[in-house]
Amino acid sequence: MHQILISPLVTEKMTNITADNGKYGFLVNPKANKIQIAKAIEAKFNVHVTDVKTITHAGKMKTQFRKSGRFTGKTAKYKKAIITLKEGEKIELFEAV
Repeated sequence: MHQILISPLVTEKMTNITADNGKYGFLVNPKANKIQIAKAIEAKFNVHVTDVKTITHAGKMKTQFRKSGRFTGKTAKYKKAIITLKEGEKIELFEAV
């Protein structure tokens, strides 16, 4: 599998969760499992992951009406991972936000 971590999740809800509990959110490859996600985060940020929770979102059907007719398509599916770090550890990437 090429790239497991796609991007960090920086939303208002994730910022509130991060501030209190030492949890961080990432968009990850939909084919990645929890073990692969934990190993990728430990290798990239040099921290210890204690828990990984994943959420898979299915793509939605979208329809657009144009002069030339109706176009139907589907948005891409994606997967979010919320990770918990060992007590006292932080990821510096999120501290700057």
